[in-house]
Amino acid sequence: MVIDIKKSKFNLQPIHQSVSVSFNYEICFTNNLFELKNPTLAQVITADGETKPKKIVAVVDAGLLQFCPDLLLQLAAYTKFYAEILTLAIEPVIVPGGEAAKNDRTLVEQIHQQIDAAGLCRHSYLLAIGGGAVLDLVGYAAATAHRGIRLIRIPTTVLAQNDSGIGVKNGINAFGKKNFLGTFAPPYAVINDSAFLTTLDDRDWRSGIAEAIKVALIKDANFFAFIHSHTAALVHRDMDTMQQLIYRCAQLHLDHIANSGDPFEMGSSRPLDFGHWAAHKLEHLTNYSLRHGEAVAIGIALDSTYSYLLKRLSWSEWQRILNTLSALGFKLYVPELAEQSSQLEHPRCLFRGLTEFREHLGGELTLTLLQRIGEGIEVHEVDVSLYKQAISLLREFVKNRQTVLTRLQTNYSPLRYKPTFRFSADA
Repeated sequence: MVIDIKKSKFNLQPIHQSVSVSFNYEICFTNNLFELKNPTLAQVITADGETKPKKIVAVVDAGLLQFCPDLLLQLAAYTKFYAEILTLAIEPVIVPGGEAAKNDRTLVEQIHQQIDAAGLCRHSYLLAIGGGAVLDLVGYAAATAHRGIRLIRIPTTVLAQNDSGIGVKNGINAFGKKNFLGTFAPPYAVINDSAFLTTLDDRDWRSGIAEAIKVALIKDANFFAFIHSHTAALVHRDMDTMQQLIYRCAQLHLDHIANSGDPFEMGSSRPLDFGHWAAHKLEHLTNYSLRHGEAVAIGIALDSTYSYLLKRLSWSEWQRILNTLSALGFKLYVPELAEQSSQLEHPRCLFRGLTEFREHLGGELTLTLLQRIGEGIEVHEVDVSLYKQAISLLREFVKNRQTVLTRLQTNYSPLRYKPTFRFSADA
């Protein structure tokens, strides 16, 4: 029997639906947020115009408490002082910091249980206080409880204040892959407190600079020039310089999210992940002994070297990028870069990161490389053999730079060793 589809009673015309949603949130900058005379948090919470006190559940990075042991007491005193505006519904929830926060899926359920126990609603607030990994975890829990509880992020690291804590993404790791589970859910507000940055060790202070270099390389040559010329100030932890770096980095990230036309990454392009395909894989291959920013620095160095070998990036620009990263103290080569690189299907092969990068977004493989400093360019295919050459060249650069610096430091005169790579010792 042949059915005439045109005459079928099921031949209904599609209904075309279009919904536009506008998201607005502020990035506030302050110092010593929980001092009683600092009204920033109270002002953020009263911005909606509602007059009743709001319930709050605070989730705090355990690592932060090692350096800020009075933080919980300060939070309790602050909420008591502003009791007409906000109230702590339960004792703060303490979660592990670092990548451990994103590798344990039971933590999401624990936060959900506390939200339920506290009786939070969609007009209540979840405070996420900690580094980027904790913000990702808490953001995921906030977005999935009641289909969305108001989230106020209080990032406490450089990387979280200039990148991960100010955007619209939340997530945790699963199946050995970064951010396999997650949501796009903008926060209600973000409050950057510079006082927290004084608690960071040198690795965490440095790590966040990698994301600033990333966005400068693909979007703003003048910003990269600022970083390059202020490496000494950044290494010596000058707070004013760091605040300028964080502010401009945040501006560039937020501008891209708002004006790129794809804030929730519905397409295949994500230029803000320049250097990240390798970084995400290296984090996993090193069992997360590499900080995210440290892995990003290596990923930037690798993709910049590949861009140079493709004859897109000039020699001098390539050298300037690698010298800047090195001068800031980043390690640019780890053995995991080359581990099993000849066996593309091996689970520890770096280049499996390309497949995982594509799978995470979908569509065709899209990588951002460099046309020049300040200008990224998208490509949709890669030459693995050339990437292997890039790994070798990067290893040679690191080896020769260290050799030259060691000889300079031990006062070899004259310098008999002629380096393969040109750079100044203080570049």
